[in-house]
Amino acid sequence: MRELDKIDPSLHDAYRLCRDLNEQHGKTYFLATRLLPADKRAGVHALYGFARMVDDTVDVDSGDSESGYVPALSSVTVDSTGTSPTEADRRASAKLDLFEARIRDALDGQPLGESRSDLVLRALVDTTARYSISHDYYYAFLHSMRMDIPGTKMFRSRYRTMDELSEYMYGSAAVIGLQMLPILGTATDRDSAAGPAVALGEAFQLTNFIRDMGEDLDRDRIYLPTEELNAFGVDEGLLRNCRVTGRSDVRLERALAHLIAHTRAVYRTAEPGIDMLDPVVRPAMRTAFVLYGDILRAVEDGGYRVLHKRAHVSQRRRMSIAAPRLAETGWISLRTLLTPAP
Repeated sequence: MRELDKIDPSLHDAYRLCRDLNEQHGKTYFLATRLLPADKRAGVHALYGFARMVDDTVDVDSGDSESGYVPALSSVTVDSTGTSPTEADRRASAKLDLFEARIRDALDGQPLGESRSDLVLRALVDTTARYSISHDYYYAFLHSMRMDIPGTKMFRSRYRTMDELSEYMYGSAAVIGLQMLPILGTATDRDSAAGPAVALGEAFQLTNFIRDMGEDLDRDRIYLPTEELNAFGVDEGLLRNCRVTGRSDVRLERALAHLIAHTRAVYRTAEPGIDMLDPVVRPAMRTAFVLYGDILRAVEDGGYRVLHKRAHVSQRRRMSIAAPRLAETGWISLRTLLTPAP
């Protein structure tokens, strides 16, 4: 079955655009999506397309980046002091307000046009209705986006504790897992799977924060909790010195080792949730789980030099993980078709 077989033909262009956005910007996420049964992919692409479109709406530094499973929310630039909003920030905030109004209208049934953003919203509205996804998840995402824009009441460029960071991660990561659950389907009741889904989104986001530490610092963002860093003698001055000079520091290495251990603990909380999903989607989610975990190993193998070089998982490694699970997906799908209904 192809991805769009059961979808209204008038929406095919909208879903194709979302798929293209996923393929272009989310390499690891897109690879995992390819392992899903065909009839589940379009909805996942629509969710990604929405998140990407919101990100682009407020992105005043339009360089492409691989955002993986959790779309990047750290692309808004600020002035050198990080203390006041620039004109670009004010435009970004105003654009996000307008976009939220359009999202609310679209979800309330207002007609949409043929622009790229309207096409993405068409796919989102259709996916939301078909899978009964809570609208609140989208608004939580927008709340976290505002936490990235100077001049908004929610703006934060630093987080002192993990608890403070959790507010941001709920909208930027946890709700992604919650949105996905109705599309992926569960083998148990959905409420039981919700906790691990939230943990998986947070684990992916924490992995992003570790991997992208240098790029985020250039944008005057420190997502990793300052209290955790300070415990190892790492302050902002040290981070900026390492970034500028290209030197490493044992204090930073120890802090990152600690934060990687914390992130792996979150992965362990999330892992049982994979077996709570519909069997046909487990290979795809296991692939994303393993490959994102591999980013942490790449950080370690690279000597924790995230302020100088972005850690990545090689294409060979990606394919070595994905290929056997693709075969597994085919086998499970065939077995499902041949098994008589109870």
